[in-house]
Amino acid sequence: MNYQQILESIRRDIEPLKCEGKQADYIPALAAVDPDQWGICIDTLDGHQYKLGDANVPFSLQSISKVFALTMALSLAGDDLWQRMGKEPSGTAFNSLIQLELEHGKPRNPFINAGAIVMADLLVERLSNPEQAFINLARDLSGQPSIDYNFEVARSEHGVAYLNTAIANLLKYHGNIVGDIDRVLRFYFMMCSIEMSCEQLAHAFLAFANHREPFDHAGFRLTASQVKRMNAIMQTCGFYDEAGEFSYLVGLPGKSGVGGGIAAVFPGQYSVAVWSPRLNAKGNSVMGLKSLELLTTQSRQSIF
Repeated sequence: MNYQQILESIRRDIEPLKCEGKQADYIPALAAVDPDQWGICIDTLDGHQYKLGDANVPFSLQSISKVFALTMALSLAGDDLWQRMGKEPSGTAFNSLIQLELEHGKPRNPFINAGAIVMADLLVERLSNPEQAFINLARDLSGQPSIDYNFEVARSEHGVAYLNTAIANLLKYHGNIVGDIDRVLRFYFMMCSIEMSCEQLAHAFLAFANHREPFDHAGFRLTASQVKRMNAIMQTCGFYDEAGEFSYLVGLPGKSGVGGGIAAVFPGQYSVAVWSPRLNAKGNSVMGLKSLELLTTQSRQSIF
C-alpha cells in the first residue's frame, strides 16, 4: 500500500475545507493556536512511517489523553472500573450535566468528561504521584522522554472550569468521587494538557493497534483481550455524539480531542494521528475527520 501517495492525495482533497470550523476558543490557551495547520502521520506495525504537513508540531491532546487514562484505570481496577461508569455511547455533548443527573452520577462511558473525571479520581486515589505515572506512560508509549504537560494550558482550563466543576460536584454528590474535588480536577486538567505531535501520537497509539501481544508499558499491564475491548470503546464512544458518523465514514477505532487532534488504529496494521485545530459543532476536527475518511476510502482498509 502506497500510504505516502495517499497522504499527498488527501492533502489536495481537503484544501477546500481549510477555513471551515473554528478552534476551541472557550479555552483561552487553545484560542491562541494558529488554526491554519494540518499534519498527519501513519505508523505501521511492521516498522514503517509515513507523514505529511505539520506532523512534527506539538499540540494539546485534550480528550485523546483519556485513552491513556483508561489504560491506567483498567490496569489498576480491572472490570471493577465498570461499576463506576458504563460503556455506552453518550448521544449527548461530552460535557452534559443533564445525562449525568438522569443517570444518578454514573457516566455513560470513560471518554465523556464525567467518565474521565471519575478515572482521574481513581488514579489520584491509587497512585502516590499520578501526574508522574501518567507522563511516564505517555513517554514510554511515544518513545519520547521529552513529552510533557503544558502547564499554561492546564492553568487556562482550570481558570474557566465552571462546567467541569459542576460535573465533579454532581459526581461527588452521587458518591462517585472519593477524593478532594479540586485535587481531582487539577490532575484531570493536567492529563488534558499533555502535548504531542502527530508523529509522537501515532507511535504512542501503535500499542493499541497490536492485538497479538499483551500491553506492558511503564508498569501498566493489560491483556490482549483488554486492548481489543478498549478498541471497541474507542469505536463506539471516541467521538462524543458523532461516534456513529465517524464509524460510518471512517470505520476505525479512535479518539478525538478539542485541541484538533484525532488518533485512530487499524488493528493489526497501523496507527494514525491527524491534527488540524478548526473544529465542527460537535468538537471534532473538520479536516481531521475528512482526512481519515479519505484514508480508509482510498486505501479500502477499515475494520468493516
